[in-house]
Amino acid sequence: MKCIVGLGNPGAQYQKTRHNIGFEVVERLSERFQAPFKESKFKGMYAVFNLGGEKVLLLKPLTYMNLSGESIRACMDYYHIPVEDLLVIYDDLDLPAGKIRLRQKGSAGGHNGIKSTIAHIGTQQFNRIRIGIGRPEKDVYMPDYVLGKFSKAEWEIMQNAVEKSADACEAWISKPFIEVMNDFN
Repeated sequence: MKCIVGLGNPGAQYQKTRHNIGFEVVERLSERFQAPFKESKFKGMYAVFNLGGEKVLLLKPLTYMNLSGESIRACMDYYHIPVEDLLVIYDDLDLPAGKIRLRQKGSAGGHNGIKSTIAHIGTQQFNRIRIGIGRPEKDVYMPDYVLGKFSKAEWEIMQNAVEKSADACEAWISKPFIEVMNDFN
């Protein structure tokens, strides 16, 4: 079983915010494969579908960003998902808006959702898709920026990144992640 996790915060006030771009990707996959998020478990919402004989679980942790690892760990334990079958999608301030970067390991880079994930799964070596949201102007308070909504122009750019990220997730279901990295980076 493959587990694809999109990081974000629950609640209508966080929809279409920079910090919720991971939720956008798993929601796109949910639509694409007609697998609605209707199950609530693991301190999150999840959906399951099959593609090419592979069972896939989509997870949206509802713990708020800073505790995402709790939900991920609970899901991995329940389904006995090895770390190599985990893919986490999240926003990245250090990439230009709309740029995606696939990696198999790395530090949290200041991202609290990834810090929590690393702490709960016990390793930095897991598949990830980082989606660039760019950095704010110097005088913008960082929490206000990441929890802020995209402008209309930014949203159009981000929709392309969401689609490309969803395509990478779909490719990973049937291919080794290293090959997907080569195709999408």
